[in-house]
Amino acid sequence: MLNLNGSKGALTVLSLTAVFAATSALAAPIDSAKSTVSATGKQLGVPVTGQFKKIVGDVTFNPTQLAQSSAKVDIDVGSYDMGMADYNKNVTGSEWFDSAKFPKASFVSTGIKAAGAGFTVTGKFTLKGRVQNVTFPVSVKTEGANQVFDGVLQVKRTAFGVGSGDWADTSVVADDVAIKFHIVAPAKK
Repeated sequence: MLNLNGSKGALTVLSLTAVFAATSALAAPIDSAKSTVSATGKQLGVPVTGQFKKIVGDVTFNPTQLAQSSAKVDIDVGSYDMGMADYNKNVTGSEWFDSAKFPKASFVSTGIKAAGAGFTVTGKFTLKGRVQNVTFPVSVKTEGANQVFDGVLQVKRTAFGVGSGDWADTSVVADDVAIKFHIVAPAKK
């Protein structure tokens, strides 16, 4: 238990503050203009894709110090765009994303490991107030002064309560959804 009343507690708080400040200083903000996150599912066997237009977050990545590497991404689910206003309104409504009640989805990494030519990332994915532990492959490359992270996170939409009521029927809209991401962040030196 943390004691905030004594000098030892004050030192602990100062130490934690210093650690968080140092970690923040190493984090690179996502370049929202160059980054993309999309979700693809199937309706009656036909792929349907939309793109989230608003994403923010930060990345700390060093392939030689993976234990200190991390990622945090927040997605404005109300920004999901399927290319048609009526579809967008429906998918952000209460039966799907319920963006009025749950305005964002988020991912926070808990670990990054080397895997072949790329990496495996584990973390917590939150959507509609439900949290799941997830693991997925990521490729990383350098483009100029940026690091680029590409991958696909596979989820079951019903595990997050996405597509309720008549839409819960997975024979009409498949349960499997592929969340594809292309995250661009300045490489830290």
